[in-house]
Order: sequence, then C-alpha cells, then structure tokens
Amino acid sequence: MSERITTPFGFTSTADEVLAGVDLTGKRAVITGGAAGIGVETARSLAAAGAEVVLAVRRVSAGEQAAADIGAGRVSVRELDLANQDSVRRFVAGWDQPLHMLVNNAGIMALPELERTAEGWEMQFATNFMGHYSLTVGLHDALVAAGGARVVSVSSSGNLFSPVIFDDLHFAFRPYDPLLAYGQSKSAEALLAVEVTRRWSGEGIYANALNPGAIATGLQKHTGGLRTPRERQKTPQQGAATSVLLAASPLLDGVGGRYFEDCAEAPVVTERPADYSGVAAYAIDPGNAQRLWDVAADLVATGAPTSGRTP
Repeated sequence: MSERITTPFGFTSTADEVLAGVDLTGKRAVITGGAAGIGVETARSLAAAGAEVVLAVRRVSAGEQAAADIGAGRVSVRELDLANQDSVRRFVAGWDQPLHMLVNNAGIMALPELERTAEGWEMQFATNFMGHYSLTVGLHDALVAAGGARVVSVSSSGNLFSPVIFDDLHFAFRPYDPLLAYGQSKSAEALLAVEVTRRWSGEGIYANALNPGAIATGLQKHTGGLRTPRERQKTPQQGAATSVLLAASPLLDGVGGRYFEDCAEAPVVTERPADYSGVAAYAIDPGNAQRLWDVAADLVATGAPTSGRTP
C-alpha cells in the first residue's frame, strides 16, 4: 500500500473545522443512527455545509427531535431498524434519489447477554454489520446515480479485540463474550469499506472506515460508561470530525479501502497496542473482505427464522 495519508486535521479537530469552506449544496447524505452522539454532530456539520441530510433512525421521534435541534430545513428523518432486514428493505425500496454520502454510523456495543435476530444472527453482528451491508448494497444504484459517491463505515478500536470468526459468526460454538462479539462486528465494518471500494470504485464509489475515538455517548451503556483517560477523550464534535472528513472532504477524493483515526490514515498493527490505536491487519485484509461479502450475501439470500439457532 502507498504511504499513509495525513491531513491538516488531527485529534482535537472538530467536524465543523474539517468542513470549513466546503460547499455541499446539491449533495445528499444518509446517516444511520443520526439522532444522537457523533451521528447528530455529523448531520449538523454536513447540513451546515449545505447538504441535504436524512437521519435513518430506529426511533423516529428521537430523529425528529434531533432534526429540530439541528434547525436546518435540509434535515429529514426516515425509519430504519438495522437489526431487521425487512426494515432495511423498506428503506431501500422507498429511496429514489441520487445519494452522494452514506454514513454507516449506527451501532450497538457489548450486549451483556447473547441476543439473536429472527434469522438467528448474533445481534451485534446483525446490527453493526449485516444491516449496513444490506443497506449499502441496496443503495448501490443511488450511489452510482450521484456521479461520485462515498460510503463511510464507522468502526472503532474494537476491531482490535477480534477478527471476523467465519466458522462461528453467531456464537453457536464459542461461549458468548460481549466484547469479542462487538470486536468482530467492528472488524466486519472495516472490511465492508475495503470490498465496496474494490467492487465499486470503477463506478465512482469509494468507501473508507474509521475509529471516531473515545466519546461519551449512549453506546457505552452496557460497559459502565466511558473509561478512557480524560486526556484521550473527545467531544461529539471532535468525534464526528473523521466521519465528515471521509464523507465530504475534497482531501480524500479518489481514496478508498482505508481506515482512519484522528483525521489521518491509521497504522496497521499486528498485535493490540497498549493505547488501542491503529487497525488490525485482518480488518483491512482484501481476502477477508471478499470472503465476508460473499458470506453476507449468502446470509441475506438464505436467512430465515431458525428458532434461535444459527443458520
């Protein structure tokens, strides 16, 4: 791979600073989980730069409140439950416009008990990855129609906890572990960006993944709150900076299949660093990315209620 990409922005940069001087008039964005945390700040900054923003959220009332708080007429709300493939299909079926930016931002973390979807899929993998995979594939034609589009996968340092375990995606054999399940789903989200770029860059679609950093949000409700040392924590506006960089900055035109943190491409690591920085080699491996895409396509094609058993 070529030299790592850096930008003038860094750890303390805010989303508004990253988009200063960027005109997104006439551009359209979908942000999953845009009603809270870094999602709402991503929406706020993209809308302030002129984009038309759709908050794709499970709770419409929360989305409407977030849209009202942002206060821009360019922000609207649509229902989307990523853990429900029927909901994803309904969202896709109702979309009929070119799409310039898809920010796969929503996520759940460290569910204390093993939960499954109707298909029998482990809930974190189903929500964080499978829902976004189906949404991204379903919106392919809309992304093509934009004449240059970007897909953003919000991963996390959780990728350092586990690769995708292809032989036991849904914990049918392994004892369930909340952080291993979360880590697997975040590695999967990073791999999605790699394969989207490989498959679709010829159509003008590029995807990158990111770690937004440590931001105190509702995401940590099952882990006792954010435990990162204060000097390494970010505000939601700082947490959204790398998301909007990947979604809209001209600095990354034609760049795809990479993983960023603190507004720069992250180093690839072969063991977990003490400060949880970087991206595991397995989370951006092209072979893993192709395999995961094929597995996901098969799961969507064959997924059916399994009485809680893994398909």
